[in-house]
Amino acid sequence: MPIYSYTALKQGKELVRGEITASNLKDARDVIRKMGLVPTQINEYVDTKAKKSAQLSSLSLNEKIDFISTLQILLTSGIPAVESLMFMEQEAAKKKIRDMSKILKTQIMGGSTFADTMARYPQVFGYIFIGLVKAGEEAGELEKTLDRTKGLLEKQANIKGKVIGTLMYPMFVVVLAFFIIIIMLTFVFPAFKDMFAQQEKALPLITSLMITAGDYLKTYWYTIPIFIVAFIAFCIIMVSWQPARNVLDRIVLKVPLLNNLILYSNFSNFLSVMSVTYDAGIPVVDCLHLAVITLTNSVLKNKMSAAIVKVQQGLQVSQALKATNIVPRMLLFMIATGEQSGRLGEMLEKGVNFLDRTLDAIIDTLTKMIEPIMLIVIGSIVLVMALALYLPLFQSYMQ
Repeated sequence: MPIYSYTALKQGKELVRGEITASNLKDARDVIRKMGLVPTQINEYVDTKAKKSAQLSSLSLNEKIDFISTLQILLTSGIPAVESLMFMEQEAAKKKIRDMSKILKTQIMGGSTFADTMARYPQVFGYIFIGLVKAGEEAGELEKTLDRTKGLLEKQANIKGKVIGTLMYPMFVVVLAFFIIIIMLTFVFPAFKDMFAQQEKALPLITSLMITAGDYLKTYWYTIPIFIVAFIAFCIIMVSWQPARNVLDRIVLKVPLLNNLILYSNFSNFLSVMSVTYDAGIPVVDCLHLAVITLTNSVLKNKMSAAIVKVQQGLQVSQALKATNIVPRMLLFMIATGEQSGRLGEMLEKGVNFLDRTLDAIIDTLTKMIEPIMLIVIGSIVLVMALALYLPLFQSYMQ
């Protein structure tokens, strides 16, 4: 229960202060009066140290997996929640997990349920985790719910790793190519400048451009870090500023292959959450609300949110999703079959497996295509640099 700090008058003249626990402000006032005091001020107590600790204990995806895995093992072994959290407070390898365990243990000992305690820290655990724990606690199967949640988080971490791994190679090649170009322009071309100046014929346009660019960068070298910082800032703005993010999200959905990677990775997370939450006994509409949270593309999120409104109005899930024109047909067929046969949970699980296989195939195709594309990019850069260097030499031999 919440803790209230109060200021009251004792015997009408002595000012006293203290703390009490009560379910609400009215009950707190009644308790104080029963103590023979006249309350003058009552405030819900906020433990600033605990609040600060909670802010510091924001857990990463891997830390959440470690936290849930350890807690699920302890609870499955028959150890009560408070004792499990006490053990994690003392023995957990990471300080964030120890701090969070301490906060949860203290509040549960104060009378709060496990789900209500976690609900006070949505920025740490996320609404999906909180919703699952609440459903599991109400159904009396918290251990099973934690196991479902652990599997869900592991799947999200796996998808995130695959997507990042696929995009990491081209990003590395682009960065490497950028620095190669800077080095060539700043150090190599200026070294040939005097030799090229001795030629009677005018330099080829490509060579002239490279030398001019090299002279500029050598003189105004400080523009290079400025450009890098500006480019990083631009990328951050595009990702964090919602109007720019909306434009970027629309663009990536139009790029061949990349659009499938974004689409299927988003829907894989979406359907995984929906499957786990539905299996936990959460109503379908609430399952959809929790699943939408996982969508990272704003276009997909807006369309799926519109679909939820139609489901709330009485439309079947499959029909509402079909109206978005973005859900794969195979997935729609599975959901529709599950609704008609009364086996929606089973078909959602099959849909998750289908999306996983499709996503693996897309990532495999992208990986195979990226390598030759990157070779062409690097080869083109080398070719342009070589032509810029050797065309003046060929001209001198032709004289």
